This record gives sequence, structure tokens and C-alpha cells, in this order.
Amino acid sequence: MTDLPSLLILTFSPIRSDPRVLKQVELFKGRYRVSTCAYGAAPDGVDEHFALPEDSRAWPSDKVGLVSRQYGKVYDGLPAVRAARAILPKGRFDIILANDLNTLPLALDLEPILGVHSDLHEFAPREKEDNLKWRLFIAPFMRWLCSRYLSMAASVTTVSQGIADEYLKDYGTKTGVVTNAAPYAEGTVRPVGEKVRLIHSAAGQRYRKLENFIEAMKDAPDWLTLDMIVMPNEPDYVLELKAQAAAVPSITFRDPVPYRELVATLSEYDVSVVFLPPTNFNLKNALPNKFFEAVQARIGLIIGPSPAMVDLVDQYGLGAITDDFSPESLRRTLYALTPEQIASWKQSADRAARPLSAEAQVRVWAQSIDRIAGLA
Repeated sequence: MTDLPSLLILTFSPIRSDPRVLKQVELFKGRYRVSTCAYGAAPDGVDEHFALPEDSRAWPSDKVGLVSRQYGKVYDGLPAVRAARAILPKGRFDIILANDLNTLPLALDLEPILGVHSDLHEFAPREKEDNLKWRLFIAPFMRWLCSRYLSMAASVTTVSQGIADEYLKDYGTKTGVVTNAAPYAEGTVRPVGEKVRLIHSAAGQRYRKLENFIEAMKDAPDWLTLDMIVMPNEPDYVLELKAQAAAVPSITFRDPVPYRELVATLSEYDVSVVFLPPTNFNLKNALPNKFFEAVQARIGLIIGPSPAMVDLVDQYGLGAITDDFSPESLRRTLYALTPEQIASWKQSADRAARPLSAEAQVRVWAQSIDRIAGLA
């Protein structure tokens, strides 16, 4: 076991509830000596874990440093970076897999023997571009991180081709793609019942415009229902949504389920509605977990005209695409559903489950890390 190369998987996220990072752990444990550094308890099966304090923020709050563009000082002052430096040994790991842009400078500073792979979960310079303060103060910091550090990574991956293309265009960084595909799950296609059951799960954030669902489901026919799983990211906003939905009997809010139970839960439904208005660049180019989880659950999909999702829906015949991102367009698509159409989508999802599984995607990570280790 000690002859295996050592790999640190570094993330400023709660690792046990981060599906993308957990896929990295599953892929590499047993093939490398895997250490992790993250918030929360160790994921199952790792050799070593460095727990970050829960209150160590990973986002900048040094207003003076941001305004004066002292970005090195801003980064070094991030509580998560300071906490990680206090517990992580320098020069001990062969390879570091750095998740998200805000871990990359730290990973390089830790001087791994063979190199750093950077996995970027968003296009960082435009992550919250719908927020004026973010555009004015945080975006320049993110652009500085990209310009200064991306070229120092041995290899880079991200979540969709549109985001990969943007990193190449803006920073000259060749970026591979590992989608947020769900692990392959054995499943069967369930028949459509008398009522068509829709499901939507989302972070409860105002910029996602979840009120569109409430507007679309007003006066829904009796045969159509929508369940919503909304995380309380912005509690006031979620309360507003629930108040608005109180007058719409076709909508029910249900509690979140553990990630390991999610695909089984989704399989109880007929169609997942993955409708993401492009309020910022990353949402426009999104190819989210929920898309792939619906495929593994063998249910249909209704999406807006988001380019990355459109390509896969068209290629595999997985569902319907609305004309635009308006509530009216969503309503027209929902009310036109037929059991025969949904049954066809479910069969298509069953055929697509293996090619669109995480197992097919994570090979890109394996190739990247093996190349750094000299094993490829």
C-alpha cells in the first residue's frame, strides 16, 4: 500500500455531501494513497483526512484588499486558506487534485512532488455575474487567480464544454470535460400512472427564478402534479415561494433526501423539470447533477434551451425542450405532455443510462492524474 503514489483531494466544501468530489474519492481510493482536506468528517475509504474548521470561510471579505487590488494579500487572508496551511504538510504529497479555483494557489504552494490537477466546477470569473457587487469586487479577483495560476496546473478539467471553451478563449487553458454525471444505477422503467408526476430539485436562490414553476403550474389540469425539493440557501426566498405556492394545489414542497437515496426517489416520478433561466454565464452553460440523476432514475426530462443540455436531450431522445425560459413556454410544454410521449422518454433514459453515467466520464480524471503520476 505504501508504494502507491499519494494523492491529496483538496476542496473547500463539505466533502460528504459534495457529489463531484465524492466521485473523485471513489475513483482513486485503492489506486492511490488518498488523503482529503475539506469541511466535515472524512469520506469512507480514504487513508487520511484533514478537517477544516466549519467557520473558516473560503470567500474573500477583505474589502480594502479587494478595492486596492492587493489580491495576494486577499487570498492569503482567506480563513479557509489559513486553516488549511496550518494543518497540511508541504512537499509531502505526490499529486494534489484541487477542486474549484480558490484551492489552486494553495495546492501549488503545498509543493506536491509531481504536480497539481485543477478541477473547476464553474467558470469562476463569471460565477455570480448577476450580482453588481460581485462583478465590481470579486470578479477581478477571480480573473487575477485565473491569469496567475491556471497555467501552473499540470492539467485542468471542468463540467461542460461551454465552460471549457471559455477557459481556453480567455486564458489559453486547455480544459478537459468531466460532466456531473451520476453513478450508474440499475433500474427499471416504470409505467406512467393516471397522474403525471413532475419533480424539480434546486438550491433555493433567487437568481434561479423558481417562481417560474409556480406561475407555470397555476390552473394545471388535474392529471398533472409537481413536487419541489428546494434547499434553504436563502431562507426568506424559500418562504416566499412556499407562500406563493399555497394557492396552487398542484404543487407540493417535499423535504430533501440524502444523496444516496436521490435516484431511487426520482424514479417514483415521471419527468424531471430541469429549467434554468440563464441569469449568469454558468447557468447558461449548466449541465447539472439533476439532469444525469433523472437519466439514472429512468424518467423523462423537460429542459429550457440550455445548449449543453439540448445537445444531450436531442442526441438520446430524453425529453422536451421549451421554446424559451418564460413561464408561458414552460406551461405550454407541461400541459401538452402525453403518457405515450413520457413512456418513450423513459425507455430512452434506460438506453442512455450507461453512456451518460459517471463511470464513463471519470476516465478523464483517471487519465489526467495517471499522466501526472507517470502511469499513463
